[in-house]
Amino acid sequence: MLPVICLAQVNPNGEKPAGELLSKEISPNEMKRNASFNVEEIKVRWKKAALENCTGVPCVAAPSFTCGTSTISDIDGNVYETVSIGTQCWTKTNLKVTKYNDGDEIPDSTNSTWGTATIGARTGYDVSVVSLNDYVGTFGYLYNWYAATDSRKLCPDGWHVPTDSDWNKLVRSIHSGADTSSTSLVQSTSAGKKLKKNDALLWLTNTGTDDLFFSALPGGGRGSGGSSYSINSLAWFWSATQSSPSVAWIRLLDGGTDHVIRNNYNDKGNGFSVRCLKD
Repeated sequence: MLPVICLAQVNPNGEKPAGELLSKEISPNEMKRNASFNVEEIKVRWKKAALENCTGVPCVAAPSFTCGTSTISDIDGNVYETVSIGTQCWTKTNLKVTKYNDGDEIPDSTNSTWGTATIGARTGYDVSVVSLNDYVGTFGYLYNWYAATDSRKLCPDGWHVPTDSDWNKLVRSIHSGADTSSTSLVQSTSAGKKLKKNDALLWLTNTGTDDLFFSALPGGGRGSGGSSYSINSLAWFWSATQSSPSVAWIRLLDGGTDHVIRNNYNDKGNGFSVRCLKD
């Protein structure tokens, strides 16, 4: 039997809805064609409720989610493919959302303001190297750590920015001999190869095989001082875990090696890519 959720339009503050409720009969064929159907896409913000708690409320059947074949959408309507690795479900591409889940805009910082941001912000790469549209279309936005961990949430409902422990679990599921101890810098000398997209046009040095369809791309980063670096060479990803009040844990994939690197020497004002992990 298909799962059923009750849906209603609400205002951005998440208060109880007023006005017309949404109701739609969805056939199995239509559901199959619209595998990405979810709360965000139809602009519904009321909490999901069990059918027994929705007396008198029109309900719709929601398709089941299958990691690897189902997609998810962010609040902007960007669609992300998913990939199953071990017991985890990840987005297959980097985030490119411009708003938090409550609809608030994530500030778009320029070179001159990026380094001074102490709240969540997003940016692209140096526009003298690549246009914003081209960069975001390929690599997604770069976010500082404040945006990645904002309580309004970057990732779609039911997903989160991975913690340091989540990244450790990913690496161990790929390489059983990986060293994910707290003192390790190079966690694996082989897992990186399987995580990187095999794309000689984007990686200056292309060693990736993308065996797991994680499809990591070298978007580089933006320093807390505003400068951009390492596009086509390095893929940087935030974790949601800080290691001190000023710095947080990241994962790094290098085009020239097959390593997965964990470090905490990048302060929270840096701009790195973000992946989402299913709750």
